[in-house]
Amino acid sequence: MMKTAILVDGGFYRKRASYLWGKKDPDKRASELIAYCNAHLKHEQRFEPLRTLYRIFYYDCPPLDKTIYHPLLQRGIDFRHSETFGWTNSFFDELKKQRKVALRLGELSEENASYRLNSEKLKRLLSGEIGIADLTEKDFQVNFQQKGVDMKIGLDIASLSYKRQVDQIILIAGDSDFVPASKLARREGIDFILDPMQANIKDSLFEHIDGLHSPWGKSSKNSDRTTPGKPRENSVS
Repeated sequence: MMKTAILVDGGFYRKRASYLWGKKDPDKRASELIAYCNAHLKHEQRFEPLRTLYRIFYYDCPPLDKTIYHPLLQRGIDFRHSETFGWTNSFFDELKKQRKVALRLGELSEENASYRLNSEKLKRLLSGEIGIADLTEKDFQVNFQQKGVDMKIGLDIASLSYKRQVDQIILIAGDSDFVPASKLARREGIDFILDPMQANIKDSLFEHIDGLHSPWGKSSKNSDRTTPGKPRENSVS
């Protein structure tokens, strides 16, 4: 019996899932995530029938819960009353109810959180193409950093590998921060699969993984946006 652990970079998953399958209520997004992970298992069972899920590890940070000054509106925005704050906490609560799901929460670096003008509008403003009066509230995004998420992912990969708790690790993520942990896992004989959810990755990353697979693609415009696309049979490389 081969065991598989699925590690999910939560911030990345939520962003990609919203792009691929549209916005959803917290309970539906949580159910979608479980179904997405199960699709990975079904795919792997084509190669190794006696495969079972060890656990789904979900990594994220609590939502921003402070007041941030908005430079265009010239007033503070209390994020505790935002839609994102309520949605994220409800989503985490839904995940806690799921069987074999471990929630791993880091922290937000809130002391440096601030609104920033997006790069395109900043470039046009500095070139004189537009003026301050042309800016809108949506041209500003709040900027903050996560702390501890990448470290928790790396530590769990190392722990799972050294203790031989699993035979395979599937990482749902989109950047290269996982490379040192991936190399360690492979040296320990762990089959390491990366799922970037069809986002582009650097060619150099292929040498540090054993496989690349995204079970679902982007829903078509005419499909039911509440249901992700069907598994792709030719998405392994």
